[in-house]
Amino acid sequence: MRKFVIVLFATVLVSLVSAQGSYAPNADTPGTTAMHKDSSAFVAWATGATVERGWQNILDTTLGKTTVGSISSALGQAGDGSVISLGDGGEIILTFDYPVFNGVGVDFAVFENGFDNNFLELAFVEVSSNGVDFVRFPSHSETQTTTQVGGFGTLDATMIHNLAGKYKSKYGTPFDLEDLIDSSLVDINNITHIKIVDVVGSINDSVARYDSYGNKVNDPFPTPFPSGGFDLDGVGVVHQFVGVEETIGNKIQFYPNPTVDYLNIIAKEEVWLDVFNNRGQRLKHLLIKQTQQLDFRNFAEGIYYVRVVDVKNNQLIQVERVVKLK
Repeated sequence: MRKFVIVLFATVLVSLVSAQGSYAPNADTPGTTAMHKDSSAFVAWATGATVERGWQNILDTTLGKTTVGSISSALGQAGDGSVISLGDGGEIILTFDYPVFNGVGVDFAVFENGFDNNFLELAFVEVSSNGVDFVRFPSHSETQTTTQVGGFGTLDATMIHNLAGKYKSKYGTPFDLEDLIDSSLVDINNITHIKIVDVVGSINDSVARYDSYGNKVNDPFPTPFPSGGFDLDGVGVVHQFVGVEETIGNKIQFYPNPTVDYLNIIAKEEVWLDVFNNRGQRLKHLLIKQTQQLDFRNFAEGIYYVRVVDVKNNQLIQVERVVKLK
């Protein structure tokens, strides 16, 4: 009997472990990658958008398209109680005052309004450097595809990767532009547009949407309401070229400025340093520990911006305008 109990316990334990997915857990569990809307990591939020609503139920278009929310609901900081509902397959394109760039770690986060850790509605995320050519983040859904998740069904965050909506209200799903480093269609250091596309969620072959591994993305379906589909609350930016033209700190010394060939850098602490041209394109990214020379010989004559980011907390601490002479 004792042996049977031990075997039964082991079987249950294995079953519980195997039920877990491969990815980070929900917003309330240690190891999560969720970002709270009030995180100091966010330096900006979306300031403009265009939207193409989807159907309340893509399999019954007589219900019409979703109507809840407006473009303004997707702008500014998340968590104000206002969202825009995309509907089945609907999409919204967000714009920003300045380009988003590929910094260290997370570059931006997308917020939905799920009311708890289990009721999650998902969306694909794409980015563009010109508003025309978009590249989709590689995504993965490990949710089973044999049974449809019902309209009020639940999902497990550990089975979701690089799909917006992985986390509940007020917690953003992070995205790292490094994931797109091999793409030839987008400049990951000059992202001007971010597109959010509802996954539909149906496992019906005629309307199903697929992740990067060819799996159907199964999420709550149908949601035949004016508020159906993915509900966008906001997009927060972590790394953004802000276009500041004056020094906003003094932890790093730069000389000579203007420079012809080399810029000497004296740092009081370990920092990340990025050099941008006046179009917001990042030209260099390097770690500065103490004193170092930055080679400007191959740069064209003009104005450049050197951004300094603290290594410990990933916070912007200084921006310096540097003039390159012939």
